[in-house]
Amino acid sequence: MEYFIRELKSSEYPLLKEFLYHAIFQRDPNNLIPRSVLDEPSISIYIQDFGRYKEDYCLCAESESQVVGAVWVRNIEGFGSIDDHTPEFAISLQPEYRGFGIGTALMRAMIEKLKESGYAQTSLAVQKDNYALKMYSQVGFEIIDENQEEYIMICKL
Repeated sequence: MEYFIRELKSSEYPLLKEFLYHAIFQRDPNNLIPRSVLDEPSISIYIQDFGRYKEDYCLCAESESQVVGAVWVRNIEGFGSIDDHTPEFAISLQPEYRGFGIGTALMRAMIEKLKESGYAQTSLAVQKDNYALKMYSQVGFEIIDENQEEYIMICKL
C-alpha cells in the first residue's frame, strides 16, 4: 500500500473528530460505543480547539489523496497525562488501513518530530487488552503505571 506522511493542514483539523472516534478501543465490533462519547469532556479534550496550543502537533498518512490515519499530541490532562511537560499521544487509522505498518510509521515520525522539538518524553494510555499495546512497545513506549483498565506508558526521547 502506498502512502506518505505529512503534517495535517489546519483546514483538515475537523477530520480529527472521526479519527478520535476510531482511536477509541472497541472491544465488541457488534456493539460499538455511541459517537456521542466524543462530546464527553474527558474525550473531547483530545481535539477541542486543536491547533490553539504550541504543543499541538499532528501528522497524517495520506493514500490516494485521502487522509487515512493521524497521530497527534497535546499537553493535556488526558488519560495518559504525566506532567505539564509531556505531550500525550493519540493515534488512529481508518479501519481498512490497519495492518499495513502505517500506524507504526506514524508513531515513529511523531517521536522524531518531538525529539527535534526538544521534548524529553511523551506518554499515552492504552487499555490492557488493546492489540496496539504491542506496537507501542515496539516503537519504544514502556509501561510506567497502570490502573484497573489501562497501562500508562512513556517513551523517553
